[in-house]
Amino acid sequence: MTPIELEFLGTGTSGGVPLIGCDCPVCTSSDLHNHRLRSSVLIRCSKTSVVIDCGPDFRQQMLRCSQRTLDAIVLTHEHMDHVAGLDEVRPLNYQQKVDMPIFCTDRVANRLKQQFSYAFGADKYPGAPGLRLETIYPNQSFKVAGVEWIPILGQHGTWPVMGFRIADLVYLTDVSAMAEDQVALIRGAKVLVLNALRKTSHVSHFSLDEAKAFAQECAVPEVYFTHISHQMGDHAEVENSLPSHMHLAYDQLRLTIQ
Repeated sequence: MTPIELEFLGTGTSGGVPLIGCDCPVCTSSDLHNHRLRSSVLIRCSKTSVVIDCGPDFRQQMLRCSQRTLDAIVLTHEHMDHVAGLDEVRPLNYQQKVDMPIFCTDRVANRLKQQFSYAFGADKYPGAPGLRLETIYPNQSFKVAGVEWIPILGQHGTWPVMGFRIADLVYLTDVSAMAEDQVALIRGAKVLVLNALRKTSHVSHFSLDEAKAFAQECAVPEVYFTHISHQMGDHAEVENSLPSHMHLAYDQLRLTIQ
């Protein structure tokens, strides 16, 4: 099986960490594990490079990891911390001389056409990003540059959100609930990346205890938590409190799934 390489481009929640105007111990920490850009990952597999979610830190993330090309962007949902960076694909359009394939549901596509109307209108602005929408559906696998992706439908409060399985890797973010038939799609994977916002409960995100319980239900042997707020607490302290097979992800962490 072709190895999958995953790099965490960002592991923070919508406001990032440090949070503007906050002087809590996490936001003022000098430990770079506590510095979190908005959540996104870079997936490299079989000579393809794909980013999941394209938030407002996309430009900084791509420069930081020295990624010069992308085959596609896959979106989990339409919230701004996951799509606001799409204008920044313009340099990739110019260099690769193609519109960027954007894999997302119809619901997300409709939102993008409103948010980035200047990129989709009949009278398209000449400097607008080139975005080619590719529709994905729950319970229907799709291919990105020849690599199979399996969508996994979750609930983000009252909003639908898509996670993805690529071979033995599962990536889920902004999940607060999931139907059993979708949980079944996770079982048997080797690595699960899962959102855990903070220690206390939240209306549309798993708390740390809820994420731990969900991960145990899925029975995946290696788990990394992401989409973390400053309210989670210090990275090292929380990491040391977790079971040995569970970890807090951090920006620029790289994994290889064989």
